[in-house]
Amino acid sequence: MRKLIVDKKYNEKKLNKFLLDNIPTLSSNLFYKTLRKKDIKVNNKRICENVTLYEKDEILVYIPENLLEQPKNIDIFFEDDNILIINKPYNMEVTGANSLTNHIHQKYQHANFKPMPCHRIDRNTTGLVLFAKNEDALEILLNKFKNHEIEKHYLALVYGIPKENFKRCEAYLFKDNKNSHVYISDSFKKGYQKIITTYQILQKNDNNTALLDVSIETGKTHQIRAHLAYLGYPIIGDRKIWTK
Repeated sequence: MRKLIVDKKYNEKKLNKFLLDNIPTLSSNLFYKTLRKKDIKVNNKRICENVTLYEKDEILVYIPENLLEQPKNIDIFFEDDNILIINKPYNMEVTGANSLTNHIHQKYQHANFKPMPCHRIDRNTTGLVLFAKNEDALEILLNKFKNHEIEKHYLALVYGIPKENFKRCEAYLFKDNKNSHVYISDSFKKGYQKIITTYQILQKNDNNTALLDVSIETGKTHQIRAHLAYLGYPIIGDRKIWTK
């Protein structure tokens, strides 16, 4: 919880102006989300509107401190006038309140256009994420991803060594939203969607593990994890049990 007192400079200014100026790590999205939840008090009264403030007003902001952390060190892989490529760390979402995008927006808060992600990777996956730095670049890159003109490759360390060094695998995936589970089948079933996963062995290890270069032609929920496990090569460290 943050407690602030309005000074003369912000007399008759809007609440968002005051808070965004006085809590540098607070984003506009997080401000309005907090406002909608009535987690901001003005003079001990919960509010849900962007009210006008007056000198000596007392503001209480109920936001978890982890959402107001200073931007983490951002590993920039490449940057020019149009794109920004970031090496996303483990245990961080690409979008959301305390996400990579949020930290990028804090770092580039004074830019005319805040960089926007053109794709996502899972929270527990590390790797390169491409951001657009202007509207034209964003439109072009989103279209290229949509039309599969940009390839995405994943490195996966798995149990077991595939018999074939290269294979393109097809199956069908069903996402059970109610039970938060994914099912794989060799044949089509009602509600299932086709998936295509390709792997190439990069390294075979003596401990019956292999390093694979994986690419997907379809981007379904948990596709790589579930499909590789279904094929008999589960990713090391993946604790989820996948069902056939």
